[in-house]
Amino acid sequence: MRLYHRTSVHPEQVLALADTTFEALGLERMESAPRRRTYRGSLGALLLTVRMEGGHYTLIEAHTDQIGESRLDKAVKRFFVAVHRVDDPTHRLEAAY
Repeated sequence: MRLYHRTSVHPEQVLALADTTFEALGLERMESAPRRRTYRGSLGALLLTVRMEGGHYTLIEAHTDQIGESRLDKAVKRFFVAVHRVDDPTHRLEAAY
């Protein structure tokens, strides 16, 4: 599954948050490059890339080896919410229907 998120949080902050979030889930960091992380564990494999886009935006792309809505995909979506909360600590999730 491929997921992405745009934010104004700096890439180094995003990667630091990713390390704490995904290692807490039991995923082991396999590769660590300046703007890329690879994690593997019992939930599956995750490739996370972070790059600057459009001046002040940061694009976060997450690629998992899972099909459909797996636990790892849900964890990535929760990670995106955590990144958004770094940018806006007062943000509250609300139903949009």
